[in-house]
Amino acid sequence: MLIQLEEISKVYVSGSTEVHALRKVDLSVGPGDLLAIMGASGSGKSTALNILGTLDLPTSGRYILDGQDVSSLSDSALASFRNQKIGFVFQAFNLLPRYSALANVELPMVYAGVPRDERRARARAALERVGLGDRLTHSPGELSGGQQQRVSIARAIVNRPVLLLADEPTGALDTEMTGQIMELFCDLNAAGMTVVVITHEPAVAAYAKRVVRFRDGRIIADQRQAGRDASTAA
Repeated sequence: MLIQLEEISKVYVSGSTEVHALRKVDLSVGPGDLLAIMGASGSGKSTALNILGTLDLPTSGRYILDGQDVSSLSDSALASFRNQKIGFVFQAFNLLPRYSALANVELPMVYAGVPRDERRARARAALERVGLGDRLTHSPGELSGGQQQRVSIARAIVNRPVLLLADEPTGALDTEMTGQIMELFCDLNAAGMTVVVITHEPAVAAYAKRVVRFRDGRIIADQRQAGRDASTAA
C-alpha cells in the first residue's frame, strides 16, 4: 500500500473541551488509485486531509506513506519528506501574484535545492503537461480561474510526488472548468499518479475510482465505482 492509516485518532483540546475529529480511522490506498473523500462540515474529512498531507500529526495511531512512518520524522525531515513526496492543490490557487506561471511552478524545486536550469526545464514541462505551454510568462492576474488552477496543479506535480492531494480543487470554478480540471486529474492518474480529492460535490466524486465517506470522525462507507466512465455517462 502507498498509504496506510492505522487506528488514526485526532483530538483537539480547547480548555476543558475535547473535540474528537477522527476516531480510530483505518484506511489503505494503493499506488495508482483515484480516491474521493466526502463528508459534511465537521465530518473529519479536512482533518484526514491534513494528516494525509503531514500538515498535522495524529493524536494516536500510525500513518505510513510510501513505506515511511511519518511520526518518526523530525520537523525538518518531515518538511523535506512532504516536499518530495506530496503535491498539494487547494481551492484558493495560492499563486504568487507578481510571479509568472513559470516562476510559480519553480518554487517547490527552489526549496528542494534543484539547480536553476533543471528547475526551468521541469517547470516548463509541467506547464506543458497541463496545457499551458503558451502561458509561461503570464502572471496569475492574466489567467482565468481554470488556468490558475492548472498552474497550481503543475506546481504540485513538478517534484514528481508519489501522492497528489486536492482540497476542494474545483470549489472556485464553474461547471465547464470543473470538468476540465477533473479530466486533468484523471489523465494524471491514468499516467500512474495516486490522487486523493476532498470534495462535497457528487459530480466531482463521480470521476473517482473509489469514494470514502466520513461522518463524526469515522469512515461510514468505502465504495468502488466506474470513475471517469461514470462522469462521462452523467
